[in-house]
Amino acid sequence: MKHLVLFIFIFLAGSAALHAQSITSDKTGENGIRKIEVTPDDVVCSIKIEIELKGDEIQSVVYTRGCNGNAKGIGALIKGMKIDEAIDRLDGITCGKRTTSCPDQLAKALKAIRDKETQQ
Repeated sequence: MKHLVLFIFIFLAGSAALHAQSITSDKTGENGIRKIEVTPDDVVCSIKIEIELKGDEIQSVVYTRGCNGNAKGIGALIKGMKIDEAIDRLDGITCGKRTTSCPDQLAKALKAIRDKETQQ
């Protein structure tokens, strides 16, 4: 029994690592608006986050799937917010028994975007 439990734990830990969040598209238009598509971690309900930035200001955030009203609310509340402020407000939010959430996945994506810019 102990071996079975250990096997399940290793399997789940390994599969979670395989389906971590990733930036799937990052393009800047002629108007200076940067459009980023993110695939969130598999443990959250949303399957895509679309982020539009102008400099370090959030222009829009749209979630595909997930809790529709909450996702629209997040997008409305952080419109016009600076990246660092959004990260400070959303980072670490959990959903039920999950260790992350759609807002937390947005914070992780914004951190990755910010860190990518500072490395260039």
